[in-house]
Amino acid sequence: MIFKQFMICTCLVLLVSCKTKTLNLTKIEGKQIQISEELPPNQDLIDFIKPYHDHVVSTLDSTLAYAPETYNKNDGTFNTAIGNFMADVVYEQANPIFKSRTGQDIDFVLLNKGGIRAPISKGNITSRTAYEIMPFENSIIVAAIKGTQVNKALNYLSKSKTAHPVSKLKLVINSDFDIVEASVKGQKIDDNRTYFVATNDYLYNGGDNMTFFKPNDTAYVLNYKLRNAFIDYFTKVDTINPMIDDRFIQIQ
Repeated sequence: MIFKQFMICTCLVLLVSCKTKTLNLTKIEGKQIQISEELPPNQDLIDFIKPYHDHVVSTLDSTLAYAPETYNKNDGTFNTAIGNFMADVVYEQANPIFKSRTGQDIDFVLLNKGGIRAPISKGNITSRTAYEIMPFENSIIVAAIKGTQVNKALNYLSKSKTAHPVSKLKLVINSDFDIVEASVKGQKIDDNRTYFVATNDYLYNGGDNMTFFKPNDTAYVLNYKLRNAFIDYFTKVDTINPMIDDRFIQIQ
């Protein structure tokens, strides 16, 4: 009996002694390291990164095409050479992808002037050029919308007084910014027809107050970034030839 009591007491002592202690944080210490010329470089890290750095720089700066002039988004009132060029490139690069998947052609392209973030400078065009004019990760989306929504898009363009890039679309407005003429691929807008309009995901989701893409019959995500479309186009041409034309004009 005494031995049994001894064993019970021993087990209780062991259980109490094995109990996990609760640790509480009472203090945090640290110091600020200033990044300056006095901070010595880590040569091992520099040597590790250098091959990747050199490869990226070489890829970005390799010549793809040539620009005979400098093209700026402020060089026109209602349409600009760079804006026309960018919209036309989106059509040329995206339409074969869209047609292969759906059997349909894109009817027109609508982008936004604000999305052009840099000019295309005269001289060699590189991949870096594409990153400069389109630094965002925006991708191409084709929305199937009715003619009534196309008319809303045209009204938006006429009232915005801005050179938003368009392709395969013609719009003529008067001095009061009322629409005088409008067509898609040379045909008048049919309210009941479904039109396939290529844009980017930012505008499709209402960016720049372009709310006319929704609701829609269908939206086709091409998984094709705008920037990549430009790089692919630059790769297959020798010299670009952007031009201001009559796709969006104002008559007095």
